[in-house]
Amino acid sequence: MKIEFKERQKFTQWWIWLILIGLSIIPVYGIYKQLIMGIPVGTKPVSDLTMTILSIFIFGLIYFNWYMTLITEINKDGIKMRFIPFVKKEIQWSELKSIKIVNYGFVGYGIRLGSKYGTVYNMKGNRGLAIELNNGKKFVIGTQKEMELKNVVEKMPVANNA
Repeated sequence: MKIEFKERQKFTQWWIWLILIGLSIIPVYGIYKQLIMGIPVGTKPVSDLTMTILSIFIFGLIYFNWYMTLITEINKDGIKMRFIPFVKKEIQWSELKSIKIVNYGFVGYGIRLGSKYGTVYNMKGNRGLAIELNNGKKFVIGTQKEMELKNVVEKMPVANNA
């Protein structure tokens, strides 16, 4: 029996990127006008240092959203989940109490605490792999490959206990 699954997810929602790119226009305009052209921006212009710090913050936010990645790997050894740069989990098959595909509803994006399935690690959508460990801890790994994941879950001996 071959159990193998791999999924790599990034934020791809167009509206998130539209907001972030829209935000980037502010520091680009401010830096060009105030720092390069020497013309203060607005009636109460901020200092050049504040303009630089604001620019670094906004471009850092854009980079951070580009960098964030949710990786799920399932193989003969167990389940590995990495929510870069926050969380890394490796679960051996012997640690699992139950596992199933669920519709957890919309809980937002990123890491969400307090759902009935425990912590949700989600990049988009509302479907994921609900995992309950023998020690009672629960969490969900969001997926965009529901059918492929379902086929793998059905092969897992622990899935029958869900």
